[in-house]
Amino acid sequence: MAMMTSKKKAAARKRRRLLRKKICRFCADKLTLIDFKDVRRLGNLVTERGKIIPRRISGNCAGHQRQLTTAIKRARHLALMPFTVE
Repeated sequence: MAMMTSKKKAAARKRRRLLRKKICRFCADKLTLIDFKDVRRLGNLVTERGKIIPRRISGNCAGHQRQLTTAIKRARHLALMPFTVE
């Protein structure tokens, strides 16, 4: 019986690894610059608590994730977006 469960666990691990690679939504839209004034687009990449969603979850490429971070920080500084939720 113990052998059966370890085989099932190994099969489950293999299934989990076969996830489809996420594509960068900014590369797909062919955007070269992320604008800090576009709050609607930036709001989708921030959690309910106000944290920036990491690259491994959002699927953004490294360059666009860096641009996204600076754009969100600029929007927060200009009070277009909240720092935290009250």
